[in-house]
Amino acid sequence: MLTPAVLRDNVPFLPPIRNTDKLLQSREKLGGRISQTSKVRPQSRGRETESSSPMEDDSKKYSLTKDEVALFRNCHKQSVCVDMLRQGYHRSFSELLALLHRWNATRDASERGSDIWEQQPLEEQDHKLDQLCHFLTRAEAAQRADLYEEVYEHQVSLARYFVEPEDKWLSHHFYESSLVTARKVKTDRGRKEAEANSNMGHVCTERGQLETARAHYEAFHHLTEGQAWRDEAGQALHSQACECLWRIHTLLADRMLENKDYRPAIETLTKAFQMAREGGDKAVEGKAAYRVGLAYQSAGDHETAERYLNLYMDISTVLGDDESLGTAYKAIAKSLESEGKLGESIELLEKFVEVSQDESLKHNLEEACMCLGVFFCSRGQYDKGCQHFERAYEIAQHLNSVAVLQKAQVYLGTARACMMMSAYSSHVAEARNVDSCKLVVWKETRNDMFNQADAEKTIDDGEDSRVP
Repeated sequence: MLTPAVLRDNVPFLPPIRNTDKLLQSREKLGGRISQTSKVRPQSRGRETESSSPMEDDSKKYSLTKDEVALFRNCHKQSVCVDMLRQGYHRSFSELLALLHRWNATRDASERGSDIWEQQPLEEQDHKLDQLCHFLTRAEAAQRADLYEEVYEHQVSLARYFVEPEDKWLSHHFYESSLVTARKVKTDRGRKEAEANSNMGHVCTERGQLETARAHYEAFHHLTEGQAWRDEAGQALHSQACECLWRIHTLLADRMLENKDYRPAIETLTKAFQMAREGGDKAVEGKAAYRVGLAYQSAGDHETAERYLNLYMDISTVLGDDESLGTAYKAIAKSLESEGKLGESIELLEKFVEVSQDESLKHNLEEACMCLGVFFCSRGQYDKGCQHFERAYEIAQHLNSVAVLQKAQVYLGTARACMMMSAYSSHVAEARNVDSCKLVVWKETRNDMFNQADAEKTIDDGEDSRVP
């Protein structure tokens, strides 16, 4: 006998979509480009209204378009790319796709386990894709209208947005693009091009391409010459160009000095000094003069070195910079010592100690005491050298530097040993009975008895107790 059929309710296979938060957020994210399609259908009168269930009402309340379904089905990268193409921004789409391929190619070319393999892929970082889409499309729209100033601003905004270390390559890319765009701007007398060259100089410096950076900074300097342009902080762009050239020339000279190419290094540092003087910043001018003086010192031309170092000293005095003034005293004292002017050298080192008495200059005071200790010990005046080394050691105990403390310990121990060695050697050379007794007592006690005022009395008492 057949079982009677059981009537089943007409229940939909999938539950109705009740939570529309994600849908609404996606619509807002697209900036209103997808029209809202959900419409509430009017309820029919009579039995239809009474017979409709709540589940059927919810299923009829919202309807999804093909675009809205794609928001849930596709990844964010695909949604962004499709939206760019639909709006006709083919150039922006091509550039975005090229950047994504470039990142993937860089990762594939690197070794497994390197830093880039630990990073999240660019195409999976939604907020970065949104920024790229936003500014690239606006830059393309401005380019179509020949508004290259707006194109430049959008590219610079992207370059400044990507500031994280792993995104430096993106920043560099958009700075390069902004330079190409800035050269097409003809209404600002070259200001955008000057700013773009400044940015590219910074980019090349970060890459270590110092010669290329110098070329960009020279273009920056040339374009700002005679112009009264200022940045948002009020600083003149021409002064910035001079400071940038001072810095890049100094970096180039450092490479030459590492290879002991003193003559080209001095010429480069002299150019840096000229740029610093043209910029009008006295602090920068003093630093540049100091570097030229040190270069002449390394080459053995102490007379010329003193001229630049004295200029650095004068500028530091005018500015009231005690730290720089102490550095100048130390450098000039070294040149004077090399010329045999020992008295003047000591006077400058003592001035170095005087200007470093401030609590914030304890590190300089320790260095000044060390310089005086080395000066006296190198001339056999170990007692004076020990005094300065002891003070340097006391100061180093309060500094948070193990290396400085260990250096002070070594110099102080060496100076004390050298001070005792002369007296010890004289006792060995005399080889009298009393000298032998002094040496024996010293070996037993290991005290610094040769330099004590009452050492003789102590030795004599020991000798009387030993000899009947």
